[in-house]
Amino acid sequence: MPPTVDKLARPATLAGRAIAAAGLPMLLSRRDLSVNSTQKLTLGIIAVYVVVIALLWNIPYVRWVLWPFKMLVIAFHEFGHAFMARCTGGKVESISLDPHEGGVTHMRGGISALTLPAGYLGSSLIGALLVFCGFNIVASKVASIVLGVCFLLTLWWARRDWLTIVTVLLAVGLLIACWFIKHAEPLRYVVLFIGVMSSLYSVWDICDDLILRKINSSDASVFAKRYGGSSQCWGVIWSIISLLFMAAAIVSGIAAFHQSNSQQQSDSKKFIPTR
Repeated sequence: MPPTVDKLARPATLAGRAIAAAGLPMLLSRRDLSVNSTQKLTLGIIAVYVVVIALLWNIPYVRWVLWPFKMLVIAFHEFGHAFMARCTGGKVESISLDPHEGGVTHMRGGISALTLPAGYLGSSLIGALLVFCGFNIVASKVASIVLGVCFLLTLWWARRDWLTIVTVLLAVGLLIACWFIKHAEPLRYVVLFIGVMSSLYSVWDICDDLILRKINSSDASVFAKRYGGSSQCWGVIWSIISLLFMAAAIVSGIAAFHQSNSQQQSDSKKFIPTR
């Protein structure tokens, strides 16, 4: 009888250990998602950015304050089209920005089912990555370097459009200037602002174009004509995906970057130090 009890007890013990082992990652993940004071500040800044951008986006005349950043986000949008066109075998002829109508990417070939949504979703993905990096100074430095590479590609495709060139150069100048202030601490807030605006650009722009002004020449309307459905439907779907990108970026930023502000500054001094 005792050996039988022992045999029964062993599987139970092993099962208990397995459950404990399975529960450990859950406890660690919960601990990783705890929010410290630095992260609370970052979340508060994100909330302020969302409200301020939403107000400025819709207030006449005052909305021109956002114009430089809007042009930059539109450049991300057009970069998404161009990048996906190249990835699907197409050829990018040019990119141009217009202060009133937005931007346009002239391309040949590629898979339109992917290149059409790549504008909004691409800019949203870039924005989400910037929001993620905005939780940490060193990560913001890395993000600014990657942005610089993207800007070089955009300049190559837009080498005949002066507005795109000026917008990109101003953005590069702003990023470089932030590197030399308090060991690049302001860079984190600039990256965060651009990330929030780029993440939600698709939501505001699709709402502005398709729901409020009923413009028929948007990416969503062209996609609907070619592949079915309504432009409003596709616009809402792309907006939801954009919001999910941003939510995932915030959760990932909380989980990945637990350093305090002083720790971030110390780490920044060791990674391509400035002053």
